[in-house]
Amino acid sequence: MAHTILTGAQWGDEGKGKIIDVLTDSVNAVVRSQGGNNAGHTVFVGNKKFVLHLIPSGILRKGKLCVIGNGVVVDPIALVEEIDGLVSQGVKVGRNLAISDRAHIVFPFHRLLDEAREAVRADGKIGTTKRGIGPAYGDKAARIGLRLCDLLQPKVFQERLEARISEFNHWHKGSGIESPDFNKLHAAYRSAGDRLAPFVTNTTMLLHKLHNKGASLLFEGAQGTFLDVDHGTYPFVTSSNTTAGGACTGSGFPPNLITHVMGVMKAYTTRVGEGPLPTQDDKLASMLHEMGREFGATTGRARRCGWFDAVITRTAQIINGFDQLAITNVDGLDGLEEIQVAVAYKLEGRKIEYLPAEIEQFSHCQPVYKKFKGWMRDTSQVKSFRQLPPLCKDYLKAITELTGGKLTMVSVGASREQTIFC
Repeated sequence: MAHTILTGAQWGDEGKGKIIDVLTDSVNAVVRSQGGNNAGHTVFVGNKKFVLHLIPSGILRKGKLCVIGNGVVVDPIALVEEIDGLVSQGVKVGRNLAISDRAHIVFPFHRLLDEAREAVRADGKIGTTKRGIGPAYGDKAARIGLRLCDLLQPKVFQERLEARISEFNHWHKGSGIESPDFNKLHAAYRSAGDRLAPFVTNTTMLLHKLHNKGASLLFEGAQGTFLDVDHGTYPFVTSSNTTAGGACTGSGFPPNLITHVMGVMKAYTTRVGEGPLPTQDDKLASMLHEMGREFGATTGRARRCGWFDAVITRTAQIINGFDQLAITNVDGLDGLEEIQVAVAYKLEGRKIEYLPAEIEQFSHCQPVYKKFKGWMRDTSQVKSFRQLPPLCKDYLKAITELTGGKLTMVSVGASREQTIFC
């Protein structure tokens, strides 16, 4: 029996969905513990492409239980649409899905507030997906949020929704933000609640029962370490804890029962949205975009791309305690004669090996690079670590050592079959 937390070691989009899909083959349940439908995991099964936002990617494996934990914020209408979309693609969704009754609800007025805040920030915008995730977490912290357990009690839900809309209108009167239509909103959410009711349960107790029966659990992280609200590049972060500790608080599963923490990182670095990216390289980005790579699963936005940044992955290792590493998108570097890796930063004439807390300082950090020779060979059909080009193996070993942890998986393509176990 092993329980594993999987976390992104960069700014999200590290390929966690594919790695989770592969690992799910050897576990009993997959657990999502934070974020909302602002996240996106893309998984290819044969020629079929699946884009998941709220439901763990384990749903694509038969006989696996998928759990949406208490730390997730759920847009019920978006979740129903996601379920219907999977069913239309031939995926079974029934007793294999459980949703926490303690998960907070995302409403349309959260999205309106999200959009309004981004518009006001202008040049200082965070680059959110405008799905209302931040405002929903804000309500949770302010203790005024509604949860799925409320949605399933018609009278309670009506009273609390009326009170919440009244309060929203009071504070935002004259702001230009559209006032929510209670009747329309109430009807739509009650309808979605009826659809979701069979899935809603006390998932904390469910996970403990599974543990006691000897089941193996995989905790699926959304976003990445440096989008964490505490440890990320604040304020250009998400509104939840994306690190390994968040998997425990967001699911009700105790940390002393966790067996492994796996960090997933690309062989280079990407970032979607705003905020500093010290190793950003537009030439590298153009190459990757021309290959059809690095477009956001949720927004479709082109991601900014840069060289591998060992400063951030080493910091992620310190925060999360990775004992296993998975490196993805290695094949994206196949055509390069030279590859660079940031091993430190220069800030105000000093060499540093950490991220400054102050965002202005971080934005002025200049990477100190170490150069590696590219392998100039196609790796997408390689089936074992031994068969990888020697220069590719040298590169992978180097960035693993710079990060810390043991290399356990290498991905050389989007499909399940393009995965190498080390």
